[in-house]
Amino acid sequence: MEQKKVIVIGAGNRGQTYTNIMAEMPDKYKVVGVAEPIDNRRNYIMEKHGCEDKYCFTTWEHILDIPKFADIAIISTMDQLHFAPAMKALELGYDLLLEKPVAPTPEECGEIYKQAVKYGRKVMVCHVLRYTPFFMQLKDIIDSDTVGRVMSIEHTEAVGNIHQSHSFVRGNWGNSKRATFMLLQKCCHDIDILQWLIGKDCSKLSSFGSLTYFTEENAPDGAPERCLEGCPIYDTCPYNSVKLYYDDKDNSWFRTTSTKKVAPTDEDVMEALKTTQYGKCVFRCDNDVVDHQVVNMEFADKTTVNMTMNAFNRGGRYTHIMGTKGELWADMRSDDGQQFRFYDFATKDFRYLDSEIAVGGDSITSGHGGGDHGIVVALYDYMTDVLKAEDVSEIGISCSNHMLVFAAEDSRVRGTMIDTKAYMDKYMK
Repeated sequence: MEQKKVIVIGAGNRGQTYTNIMAEMPDKYKVVGVAEPIDNRRNYIMEKHGCEDKYCFTTWEHILDIPKFADIAIISTMDQLHFAPAMKALELGYDLLLEKPVAPTPEECGEIYKQAVKYGRKVMVCHVLRYTPFFMQLKDIIDSDTVGRVMSIEHTEAVGNIHQSHSFVRGNWGNSKRATFMLLQKCCHDIDILQWLIGKDCSKLSSFGSLTYFTEENAPDGAPERCLEGCPIYDTCPYNSVKLYYDDKDNSWFRTTSTKKVAPTDEDVMEALKTTQYGKCVFRCDNDVVDHQVVNMEFADKTTVNMTMNAFNRGGRYTHIMGTKGELWADMRSDDGQQFRFYDFATKDFRYLDSEIAVGGDSITSGHGGGDHGIVVALYDYMTDVLKAEDVSEIGISCSNHMLVFAAEDSRVRGTMIDTKAYMDKYMK
């Protein structure tokens, strides 16, 4: 079996996740280099994978300023920093595993796609939900004609109120100027999944949404800047940062993200609560991304789709599919073997379709319901020609679906309906 050599550019949560999984597959992968400015993250990769000092760097410029020494580059930097290293790595001859979103603008997405075509490189984008047992089975159900012709889909990305507060209010993706707008960061997954399930092109769409709740005017009377400064609703507020980050010792995701450390101490966490936005009142941060949004789409075969992104729930994705033979409720949050509930028009009966889903949940802490592992497996199969481009979330398919996301945000901001073909042609031709 051919072993693929890998470098990782950006060794935060996502870079660590993919390379940790690769370490479990030594016959397929060997991580040989890293570029990461934060010392403890860079050292973690170096020590775990036995990387040589000469291949460990603080910046992407340094690792890509030497001749190509691996097969695959993982680009898992922050969203705004995908474009330049992706373009340079492709020029050097690397194939890519590129974290989503591809880039923060449609222009940059289109340029990365064109660069991959120019140099004949393989690029897989990390739409990890495609590789979950749940969505693969849902795709099989649709393709098997169980529900008949799909007429409409209602799909909900229930972000979860605490996830929203962590990632999209206090955290890295709360401000669109620092990162990207909400739909691109969180729901390019979902738009990609919906197009993949339907298997047709979207022809037009519109979108509505706003930031309504996590704003200054909704701060409780007397609430200070930081939760630990004597908030009057300290004991009852669900967003109390001390309870979420300091008191909960088991939530490694929150603790490592807030401190930017692989193994933070309580002292590290407390320092983060005193000095960063992770300790601020959720109503007093600099967030500007929406906390609820809908996207309405019509596809080439007249299938209609309503996709909802909403923060005000416990979290999880669920989908309602209405077809000519029946309707299907698919709930990714369920882990009891009853993810797919079907109403059959012919028999007028409800039944649960056979389910062998072994991994529940779709969050980062659950490994995206098995998708993180699944995409690493699929990456190897794509790189060794077992899978073809149409079988995976390759750059052309992903960029086309990214254009739907950019078009939806354009619609939301300008209050217009968008012709999606013209939008794609503008940036990808």
